[in-house]
Amino acid sequence: MARKSITGENAISHGSGKERMTRTVSRFVRILDTLAPVRLAESWDTVGLQIGSMNWPVKKIWTALDPLPEVVEAACKNHVNLLVTHHPLFFKPIRKIDADSPTGKIIEMAMVHQLAIYSAHTNLDSVAGGVSDVLADRIGLEHRSVLSKRPGDMAKLVVFVPSTHVEAVLDTLFNLGAGRIGNYAGCSFRCDGKGTFLPEPGASPSIGNVGMATTVAESRIEVLVPLADAGRILAGLKTVHPYETPAWDMYPLSGDDPDNGLGRVGMLPVPVPMKDLVQTLKAALGLSTVKIVGSADALVQRVALCAGSGGSLLNAAISSGADVYVSGDLGYHTARDAQQANIALIDVGHFSSERLIVDTLTTVIQAAAKKQGLDVTVASAEVEADPFHYL
Repeated sequence: MARKSITGENAISHGSGKERMTRTVSRFVRILDTLAPVRLAESWDTVGLQIGSMNWPVKKIWTALDPLPEVVEAACKNHVNLLVTHHPLFFKPIRKIDADSPTGKIIEMAMVHQLAIYSAHTNLDSVAGGVSDVLADRIGLEHRSVLSKRPGDMAKLVVFVPSTHVEAVLDTLFNLGAGRIGNYAGCSFRCDGKGTFLPEPGASPSIGNVGMATTVAESRIEVLVPLADAGRILAGLKTVHPYETPAWDMYPLSGDDPDNGLGRVGMLPVPVPMKDLVQTLKAALGLSTVKIVGSADALVQRVALCAGSGGSLLNAAISSGADVYVSGDLGYHTARDAQQANIALIDVGHFSSERLIVDTLTTVIQAAAKKQGLDVTVASAEVEADPFHYL
């Protein structure tokens, strides 16, 4: 898989006129959904807007790994309007809000200070250029591909449009998120032809007359759409299409998603002793210690990795033919399974492997805001640290 980045052009959704100047939570939710589409989140996950109103104004944004009480308190004191975190505030439904509990305090502070909290979790893990790709960049992993692929969730929309309305329809489809392929936006195919129809009694044709056969110069337009967004995109299509009853087809696409999924696997430029890879990881992540399984002198080149807690992907790492698997929160039984499969492990910790994405998010959100003419400041929260200490 070619290396991609959420800092690419596909990370910027374009608006125009008054919409471009609107600095509301809803505007940034659209930007964030372009960076890490909610449709990529695991079914058990809770992502998106956690607290707040889509209509709240946004002038100042912070990014963080966790919506900790100290992070939220610091954000409120610094008049932050939107806090974007990797880990969600809510994993399970809450039954009550107790202002004396840690979660209750966060909710109270956020609501009183109009601090919206947004989470991009497993969608940011899966998206091309997301958390694992950032970690892979730090160790120079080349020729990488997705470790645990997602089933395909795209469809091809075909719609027939009179030639006078092609550009308006395409603009609407693109603004709604259709027509994205990898790092490219605005992708479509069209060919010209002739359409025929006969409006019957009760019809209200925009072209032609009831009872008269009509021939119109039309274009066949084809664009890719995420299946999860198909309803919204079709609704938008109907608002701009001139026909009373537009003609369209939707074809679900089979196969795995080649660009998005959990974990990455790739090659180091040359084989190195595992202890050298360990030193590279320590330097990149600011670590003094890591846990390993296997010989420190063993040569490794094919590397599988998953930022965060990646024990569940060990079998995928084994199947990939990797010499070593890099992740966090790797337990005892995972280590034993790795020994039996003759694959080395490097446990760099959950916090350290994911904290890298915070600065990347800051850069990407700032670039997207600037591209759209949105006057905001974006910064990384500097008040969180790894909960583990090593003596």
